[in-house]
Amino acid sequence: MSSPAFPRHLRRLRLTPLATVLLVASPVYALELQPQVITGNPLGSSQLASPTTVLEGDDLTLQQQGSLGETLNKQPGVSSSYFGPGASRPIIRGLDGDRIRILRNGVGALDASSLSYDHAVPLDPVNVERVEIVRGPAALLYGGNAIGGVVNTFDNRIPTEAIEGIQGAGELRYGGADTTRSSAGKLEAGDGTFALHLDANAREFNDLKIPGDARSRHAPASEDGNDKKGRLGNSNGRQDGGAVGGSYTWDDGYAGLSYSNYDANYGSPAEQDVRIRMKQDHYAFASQLRNLQGPFSSLKFNAGYTDYEHREIEGGEVGTTFKNKGYEAGVEARHVPLGPLNGVVGAQVNRNEFSALGEEAFVPHTDTNSGALFILEELQATERLTLSLGARLEHTVVDPDAKGNERFSAADRSKSFTTGSVSSGAVFTLTPIWSLAATLGYTERAPTFYELYANGAHVATGTYEVGNANLSKEKAVSSDLALRFDNGTHTGSVGVFYSHFSNYIGLLGSGRTLNDEGEPDADGIPEYTYSGVRARFTGFEAKDHWKLGESAYGKFALELSGDYTRATNLDTGEALPRIAPLRLSSGLLWELDRWQARVDIEHASHQGRVPRNESGTEGYTTLGASAGYHFEVGSSQWLAFVKGQNLTNQTVRYASSILRDIAPAPGRGIEVGLRTTF
Repeated sequence: MSSPAFPRHLRRLRLTPLATVLLVASPVYALELQPQVITGNPLGSSQLASPTTVLEGDDLTLQQQGSLGETLNKQPGVSSSYFGPGASRPIIRGLDGDRIRILRNGVGALDASSLSYDHAVPLDPVNVERVEIVRGPAALLYGGNAIGGVVNTFDNRIPTEAIEGIQGAGELRYGGADTTRSSAGKLEAGDGTFALHLDANAREFNDLKIPGDARSRHAPASEDGNDKKGRLGNSNGRQDGGAVGGSYTWDDGYAGLSYSNYDANYGSPAEQDVRIRMKQDHYAFASQLRNLQGPFSSLKFNAGYTDYEHREIEGGEVGTTFKNKGYEAGVEARHVPLGPLNGVVGAQVNRNEFSALGEEAFVPHTDTNSGALFILEELQATERLTLSLGARLEHTVVDPDAKGNERFSAADRSKSFTTGSVSSGAVFTLTPIWSLAATLGYTERAPTFYELYANGAHVATGTYEVGNANLSKEKAVSSDLALRFDNGTHTGSVGVFYSHFSNYIGLLGSGRTLNDEGEPDADGIPEYTYSGVRARFTGFEAKDHWKLGESAYGKFALELSGDYTRATNLDTGEALPRIAPLRLSSGLLWELDRWQARVDIEHASHQGRVPRNESGTEGYTTLGASAGYHFEVGSSQWLAFVKGQNLTNQTVRYASSILRDIAPAPGRGIEVGLRTTF
């Protein structure tokens, strides 16, 4: 059985029994020595200084959920912005929104998911073949806004390697707490030179089954009917998508194009009569030239154009329409070795044309343009020590247009920002078993258009959001230190991280309630403001894959993991909002011939460390299990699987969700599926 990645957060110093098991059973370690992670380093290094996670194969199939955030929610340091089954986005080490760069095959996914928690990432994980997560300041190659990390998904819609004949995959799923009905298929064909890719998927889901009441004791009684027992009202929906792509491949490279479409319609649990209708068209180009003569040994080109539309429909009528059109393009050149020095240089350009139409629009029309240069160098200093150093310079212009709307009077002039980032890393092999990895970086991020100019009620989330046109760029100094371990029986690591922001731009509750016109009203909706504060993020992540042994009854292994983030507003001394608590998990794995199974116990502590005007969450311990059977039919390979989540039907509220008091996570659910490749 392959070794999946692991979950859950680490909170206070008082250890629960599960924490004791984690710390006693595994030595001191946290992150596996990874295979080559393309996202972390295009130079092909087998070990990276930055903490990384790769999710693919059976692990990805069995952890797959309907949204990207929920699919990755069980990875070290990753939590979910959970907005019901229809929308969630990954949060890394407490950092969310535009601090997390979500990529498709290395190119930015231009959507509106970072604008608001109800905006889904327009991607169904069923189409993804591999996910790479790089935690920490990964700003050099992918953008200055990647202060928190990068999530890169790969789908082979532009084939990068030659394909001979016909190959493909298909999948069916049914069940879960939202009674998902999902189907997907992929077909690829080629003659060794030309390669073609086709895929399609469809997913429908019902209102989510939950234990007990949707609303916690902290939430006021609902005025719109979201007080059902056992169901999360207005959480149903559907997602459909597909793609066509092709490429020309040769011994020293490839070049190709693709087109993909995504269409979704889902409810907002925050407002019972609000639906979200989303669609996106995405066009991509990718090419690589290898084994070149001259100063550069390879060149890589990527470009993507996106046409995105998102309508919030209230009572059957369109209240607000969000549109985002834009492109991103980049070139990356790897130079020939200069003695022991290997490296890449590159450039990127990006343009977004964003508009919000309708009386309830809370952000103005804005054009954002940016351009960047970057360099990454790696030095094999000694046989045991590898060093890396990189830098990025980026210029961003944010040009708003209020279109005569007095609400956006602050959007009267364009703003420009020049940001710079530098990062260094080292991997030192202590022994054949132990290694030490460290990073140190300084990153800057330009504020986004909504952080600068938002002003209005956002119906889908039930909040009133206010930006600040005088915000300056976000600045952070970040570091990581990890001790890694692999002796054949135990594989893992333990790592600590630290980030200090001299100007952290957070969406912080003001404690006031306003009406739709922005006037104080005791019966209004809560006000959230984008504010620049000093902040500190600290924490640790740990995991271990322990091979227990092999007998006539099969192979057994134990997986242990945990993570914890502590985030503080240094201006007030209070905690920052929406931070996941201590999380710990353990999984017992079994494999015998064609069979595989696992049982998981996951624990999250009570999160009481919250800002003064926000509520905490109760701790929980959940039980999950899965089983799979591999078989062949002719030349095709099949996996039949069943998985159960929250089998003890515990009430789970994510501290990282803005809807934690009115939208609990799924209750007990059992899902069956069948996947084939040929």
